[in-house]
Amino acid sequence: MLKLLFFSFFFLVFSGWAVAQQTDSGIVRKDSSVHIGPKWVVWLADNYLLNSKGRPVELTEQPRKEKSKEAVFYLLAALLLFLAFSRYFYPRYFTNLFRVFFNTSLRQTQLSDQLLQAKFPSLLFNLFFVFSGGLFVYFLLLHFSLVRAQISWVTIGLCLVLPGLVYVAKFCLLKFTGWVTGYSEETDTYIFIFFLINKILGIFLVPFTILLAFADHSIADSAVTGALVVAAFFLLLRFIRSYSLLQNRLKISRFHFLLYVLGIEILPLLLIYKGLVILLDKNL
Repeated sequence: MLKLLFFSFFFLVFSGWAVAQQTDSGIVRKDSSVHIGPKWVVWLADNYLLNSKGRPVELTEQPRKEKSKEAVFYLLAALLLFLAFSRYFYPRYFTNLFRVFFNTSLRQTQLSDQLLQAKFPSLLFNLFFVFSGGLFVYFLLLHFSLVRAQISWVTIGLCLVLPGLVYVAKFCLLKFTGWVTGYSEETDTYIFIFFLINKILGIFLVPFTILLAFADHSIADSAVTGALVVAAFFLLLRFIRSYSLLQNRLKISRFHFLLYVLGIEILPLLLIYKGLVILLDKNL
C-alpha cells in the first residue's frame, strides 16, 4: 500500500513537470519564432534593392499592333532563289558578266560576243534587274512613308511593271532609232553597255533592299544613302563608258551627249517617280 501511494505521488509530480517542460519549450519556440520573424521583415523592408517603401508605379497598358513580315521574308527569299538558280544553271554567263564589267576598255570581244549570243540567260538577268530594282523602289517608298505600312501587292506590282515597261519601250526606241539612222552597230553597243550595267546594279541592290526591309530606321537611313550612292556611280559609269566608245564613231560633242542623257535617261526616271507618287496619293 505504501509502495502504491509512493508510485502515484511520483507519477503525478513528474508528469506535471513534463507537461510544464513541454509548455515552456513551446513557449520558447514560439518566442524564438517571434524574435526571428521580425528580423527578416525588417531586413526586407530596409533592402534598397527591393524598394518596398517606395511609391508604387502604375504602368499603363497600351495595345500593340503586331507587324508580321513573313510575306516580305518570302518575297525576298524568292528573289534570292531566282538569282541562285540563274547563277547555278548559267555559271559561265555569270562569270563573263563580271569579267566584262570590270574590263574598262571592253576590248574582250570574245566575251562580249558570248554574252550577246546567250539570249535566254540575258533575259533572266534583265528580269532579275527589274525585280530587284522594283522591290528596292517599293521599300524606299515604304521607308519614307509614301505607302502604307502593310504590304500592298498592288503597289509592288506597280513598282515592278512600270520600270519594266519603260525599259522595254526604251529598248524598242533605241533599236528603231538605230535602224532608221543606219547606226545599228553603235546602237547595239550602247544597248549592250546599258543592260550590262543594269544587271550588275540589280545584283548590288539586293543587300540594300534586305536592309530596308528588316533593319531599324537608323540603319535603313544609312542603307538608303549607300544605295543611292551606288546607283549614281553605276549611272555615271554607264555614261562614261558609252561616251568613250561612241564618240569616235558618231562624232558627237559632250553637250549633245549630255542632252541625250537628260532627255532619255533622267527624264524617264523622273516621270516614273512622279507617276508612282500620283497613283499612291490617289490610293491613300
